[in-house]
Amino acid sequence: MTAGDGIGAKSLSPLGGAIGGILDVLLPHQCLKCAEVVGRDGALCAACWSEITFMAPPLCACCGYPFELDFGPGAEGDLCGGCLRDPPPFARARAVFRYDDASRPLILGLKHGDKTHGVPAFGAWLARAAGPLAADADLVVPVPLHRWRLFRRRYNQAALLAKAVAGAAGLPCAPDLLARVRATKSQGRMSRSARRANVRGAFALASRQRDRVAGARVLLVDDVLTTGATVEAATRCLLRAGAAAVDVLTLARVVRPVP
Repeated sequence: MTAGDGIGAKSLSPLGGAIGGILDVLLPHQCLKCAEVVGRDGALCAACWSEITFMAPPLCACCGYPFELDFGPGAEGDLCGGCLRDPPPFARARAVFRYDDASRPLILGLKHGDKTHGVPAFGAWLARAAGPLAADADLVVPVPLHRWRLFRRRYNQAALLAKAVAGAAGLPCAPDLLARVRATKSQGRMSRSARRANVRGAFALASRQRDRVAGARVLLVDDVLTTGATVEAATRCLLRAGAAAVDVLTLARVVRPVP
């Protein structure tokens, strides 16, 4: 990825190019994070780009946790301590960048600030970060919001990201396949065990779409992976419905030392 990565350029007619040039002057493209003027839509300025910690190998082969050292292919170090002790139900998880002070404004702006204009760029970043996860996927599914939270927020950011990455990767998307059937408490200050208890039994599959899951490899999309409790609960729901496997893709992930 480079600082200008975002929405791909489109072929324009001479008239369309002229109109586009006028709009660029009147409504210049802004950095997704700080609103500094940038050269193209869906980009970060050089300063903001340099602050974001993008996830890159070496990573845990399962959950995508970043390693400081490359243990080499096939070594036991391919899995982090957490996955060795307590393997998650999903097959693989990957994220675009770390969730930290530098990236937090991007996530909070999307999640709570109605800043959805960056979604097409995020979709391209997600598709690139997914790599083999997208290549192996049959279907893209977002982690759902409960209907009352969706009513208050007016959109599900995970669904926007899922549709964007599905479009970028050329995959079908089923935004209504999963439902959050129980309103769960905010998990911001909860421990891992409390988060697991909070989301246990919170998801169900729409009966009319059960045939889409049977035998499919599902790419489950959310905005942030923190402890993994939410995506693990959603994964178990999909596996019970007959999914062959579930991979997880998030825009950001919290990176804490593995105990």
